[in-house]
Amino acid sequence: MTEVVSENAEVTVLLVDDNPQNLKVLYETLKDKGYRLLIANEGEKALDLAHRHQPEVILLDIMMPEMDGYEVCQRLKANPATSDCAVVFLSALDDLQAKVKGFSLGGADYISKPFQSLEVIARVKTHARVIRLERELQARNRELQGDQTRILNSISEGIYGLDEHGTIEFANPAAGVIMRCPVEDLIGRNFFETHFSTATEGQPGLPVYATCREGIAENQRNIRMQRTDETGFPAEYRSTPKHDGDELHGAVVVFRDITVELENERALDEARELVQEQRDQLAHTSRLTTMGEMAAGVAHEVNQPLTAIANYARVSKRMMSVENPNLTVLQETLDKIEAQSHRASEIIRRIRRFVKKPATGKEILSLSALLEDTRQFAEVDARNNDGAIELAVQADLPDVLADPIQVQQVALNLIRNALEATRSAESESPVEVSARVTVDGGVRVEVRDHGIGLADDAEEKLFLPFYTTKDEGMGIGLPTCRSLIQAQGGEIGFERPEGGGACFFFTLPVAGAPGTTSCPSGDGGPSGAV
Repeated sequence: MTEVVSENAEVTVLLVDDNPQNLKVLYETLKDKGYRLLIANEGEKALDLAHRHQPEVILLDIMMPEMDGYEVCQRLKANPATSDCAVVFLSALDDLQAKVKGFSLGGADYISKPFQSLEVIARVKTHARVIRLERELQARNRELQGDQTRILNSISEGIYGLDEHGTIEFANPAAGVIMRCPVEDLIGRNFFETHFSTATEGQPGLPVYATCREGIAENQRNIRMQRTDETGFPAEYRSTPKHDGDELHGAVVVFRDITVELENERALDEARELVQEQRDQLAHTSRLTTMGEMAAGVAHEVNQPLTAIANYARVSKRMMSVENPNLTVLQETLDKIEAQSHRASEIIRRIRRFVKKPATGKEILSLSALLEDTRQFAEVDARNNDGAIELAVQADLPDVLADPIQVQQVALNLIRNALEATRSAESESPVEVSARVTVDGGVRVEVRDHGIGLADDAEEKLFLPFYTTKDEGMGIGLPTCRSLIQAQGGEIGFERPEGGGACFFFTLPVAGAPGTTSCPSGDGGPSGAV
């Protein structure tokens, strides 16, 4: 006799008894309680129904022919498909040994015959709820384990689960790829002995050891690790302690091979060095270009004191040729020769400092002295452009940390552009050079001209390489200026003043400000670069 009595899919209850009358009583008791009821009158059929439908509760008679309830229960618990079913034994036997045997075989409960309807209903309801919750929990755990497995399998970093002694209890596929061996070959190995040749020299100093034994998280980069074939590779790892409550149970280690990453970093460093060399060379070329453009004016500047020296020398010779020379006048003439020689020397000094390729880099310097030196150097251009330069520096301007050669190159470039722009507008107003402290604690240098102003698309084009508004020129001045100022940790830009013309500015960090590194210099001024 095998029959499906009810089709309620919520909870399935299997009734097993060789007595039709007992089955009828059980059925009548449970038929209106919302269960899906299955009926079997002997053991083999009960096992078949249980395997196919996996009921939550099985009401199982003990005393049956051929196969008794104990054997049915034993076989149910041995089958993974039915091992979680709640087996409630039914028997007229009321001795303790019978109950103990039933529980030892995996039985969940015991109902004595004759049945009490309320007892049967209550016990079935309780066990059905427990089994349903257990199955939902198991399904959720399987789902989570599946998600966890998929996540771990998709991660490109190697992952180990270690016990407190460093034994590898878990390894994901990526760990096998990095180690160049099957994952199963890693399980059971000692992490320290596998990955570090110095493991026999004492464990405490090894990576991850403090995590396994003391619960201290670690994160290190460029650690040399070994593979099972004894080849080595540079690695980065993070280790996190495994805790169960207050107890430490080892560590989880995430690691990766950074061989390619280190090679890329080295290549990037080499590329940066090459770019910096090219940038310095371009800046030096730009200074030489500027010097070439100023050559005629500079020659005139140098020629003036040399001509004066020659004239004073001829006067001195004539004075000395007389019988009683006026020594006072002769002394004054010689003093003038000395003064003019100092003037020529100063001009040459400025030229040498400007065209010199920097070798010392950043230093602490007085910006006011540097700008005054630049203004004097630009006087050649001022006279050539029939213009003038006014310098206004805020009192007590702090020293800055920068490369004096490169800063002077930027300032001179902006001043020369401003002189040319002012002349093109036929303005007699001087170029205004100023320096002040900004609200964020840096120093800002401004160069304002009185030219025709900047085009509407200046923001997009002005600092692009090889873009120029001049009839002659390569368009490398402002892009080079931006590169030089950014190398100092500053910014460069421009504004459109209300009175017309243009105002270019650049900023520099104050010496000793956060983010700067103080460097010693000879005298704190521009001369330290010569």
